[in-house]
Parts: sequence; C-alpha cells; structure tokens
Amino acid sequence: MAKRVVLAMSGGVDSSAAAVLLHRQGYEVIGLFMRSGETEKTACAVIDGGLLPVVATPSHKQGCCSAEDAADARRVADELGIPFHSLNFQDSFTRIKDYFADEYLAGRTPNPCVQCNNWLKFGKLWDFAQQVGADHIATGHYARILKDEPSGEYSLHCGNDPNKDQSYVLFGIRRKLLGRILLPVGEYQKPAIREFAQEAGLRVAQKKDSYEICFVPNDDYAGFLKRYRGHEGTEGEFVDTAGNVMGQHDGYEKFTVGQRKGLGVAFGQPKFVLRVDAESRQVVLGDREDLASAEVRIDDLNWLVETPPQNFECSVKVRYQQPSRVCSVEITSENEAVIIPEEPILGVAPGQAAVLYDGDRVLGGGWIQSA
Repeated sequence: MAKRVVLAMSGGVDSSAAAVLLHRQGYEVIGLFMRSGETEKTACAVIDGGLLPVVATPSHKQGCCSAEDAADARRVADELGIPFHSLNFQDSFTRIKDYFADEYLAGRTPNPCVQCNNWLKFGKLWDFAQQVGADHIATGHYARILKDEPSGEYSLHCGNDPNKDQSYVLFGIRRKLLGRILLPVGEYQKPAIREFAQEAGLRVAQKKDSYEICFVPNDDYAGFLKRYRGHEGTEGEFVDTAGNVMGQHDGYEKFTVGQRKGLGVAFGQPKFVLRVDAESRQVVLGDREDLASAEVRIDDLNWLVETPPQNFECSVKVRYQQPSRVCSVEITSENEAVIIPEEPILGVAPGQAAVLYDGDRVLGGGWIQSA
C-alpha cells in the first residue's frame, strides 16, 4: 500500500513540481492549500471522519496566499488527479502577523517566513496529516533531508541548487519531525523543476516566484503596520553614534539594520542604519565599517542534532541571502549562545535568525538578540 503524504501546495511551480515528483515516486499525495482566512467564508467538510473548516469562497489576491494561487493549486491537483483541500488557518496567520508587528515596533527585524515554517507549514501541516492518516508531510522547499543508514538518524541539509537553497528558513522545525518530512525538489536545480512541471503539462511551469511576505502586499511594511495596528507617533530623529541629531524621520518602523537606501534624507555620503531604538524613536546612522559585529548573541535555540559541545566551530548565516561565515560558538546556557566570527560580520540585525552549519548540514540556530 502506498504511503500517504500531505503536500503543502502554494500554487507555485516548486510545490506543483513536488506533487509531480511524489506522485512518480508512488506516494498517495493529498494537496493542502493554507489560507490566511482574511476575507473568505468557510464551510465544513468531513475528511476521514474528522470535521474540518474548508474555504469556500477565496476572494482576494495577496502575496503567496492569494485567491489566484489557491485556484492554481487546485488546478494542478485536478490535473494530477490528487485530492485537494483548502483550509482556513486564520488563527496561525494572526499569530505570525502579531509577531511581525511586535518585532518591527520593538525596533527589531523579524523573519516571518521562518516562523511560518515553524508554526504553520511544519506545525499545522503535520496536525492535519495526522488527522487524515498520512505518514509524511511535504513542501516545495529547496533543502534536503538525509538518513544515516547505520544510525537511522535524519538530518537537514542545503538544497542542491545553491542559488535557491532554503535550509536557512527551516532551522526551527522540530527535530523529531525530520523523519516525517519529504522535500523532493531539494535534490534538483530550479530549471529542472520547471522542466518537470512543463513535462507534466502544468501551466504554472513558468509562473514567477513570489518573494513578498504573503500578508504585506508590495513589501509596504509601514503601510501594513499602520493598517494592522493603527500606530501613530513613531517619528523621531536620525542621530550619529555620538548622539548628534542628523535629521528627522517619519517612523522608525521603516528602517532596519544595514539599510542604506530609502532613508529620505541626503547626507552627502552613504550612511547606514546601525541601530533602531524604539523607546527613544531614534535611528542611529553610521558608516559601513560601523556595521561590523565581532560578537553575536542568540537565544531561543533549536537543535536539529544532538546538543553539541559547549564550544565548537562551524559556519553561520545571519541572513537568508548572506554567505555563511566561519565562527566559534559558545553555548552559555540551555537556551543561549555567543557567536564569535573569525572576521566581523556586517549588518547583523536583532530579530533575524542565526543558523549554524557543519558543511551543508544544518546543526540548528537561534534568534539574534544583540550584536
């Protein structure tokens, strides 16, 4: 009997190709589209004896969770002849939006994609899989999960396409789930994935990738925060590292560490955001070399391996699109660690994730508290 897998289908080419690959590998695939539930009406359906909310009338376009994406995902499922469900996960999306707003209004730089993976794609997705008697869950992420045959241990690794690798955003998944997760596209380069979709006759084969946060259309973070929280009074001063006033800004939530463009004030030479102080509403500016961090403190650690020694060396990424750097790591408590890079790292932003690697294997990671 074929093993059953629930696949998170976003309507994009990656998850659609994942459906093709899993189907070819002999899995019984069930597609699931996760909706934010902002404007749609919901009904209920019985699935394998369980009552679940099913989205009936998707009605708006928004990032990677739009009505158009839901329709594309359903069409792909129909073309492949696999069951498909579109469920309302409004509560989980609300949690992600609250986290996003709280972090920005605290002067930090959030990473909602990591939290979405932790709470939703590898949280609620597994809950649903258990309800329908599935053995596995799957997504279209560019990463790999490998099994060590002698020990039976599963480990998370970078995808084979270095330009698309998404292992960074998966560091927070639960270690015990690794043996239940399938990441079929991680073995391939992006052009091959589009080719699989094209050969299967899927019209999403050439669909553009989505880079927006699904609940922030047009990357308008400030606009989202104003609509979502209705906040006022975040304007303040640009200051230099000595506290001297350099100008005025109209909202500290519009800035993040390392930012150079879009400051709204001309300084005669490039200036970078070094720090955002929510309490004083000041945005501290400096030169590029002022961005260098010789120490990074992280907390809320999540390990995908047995807890390593108190002191060890590995590679660390402090942002998704930045290259990894060789660092020494000291675990200072059960939940905290200090990272010392061989050479200072530029633009380390509190609120982002620091992910630790041994070669292409993800050891784990944590959230940057200070640098």
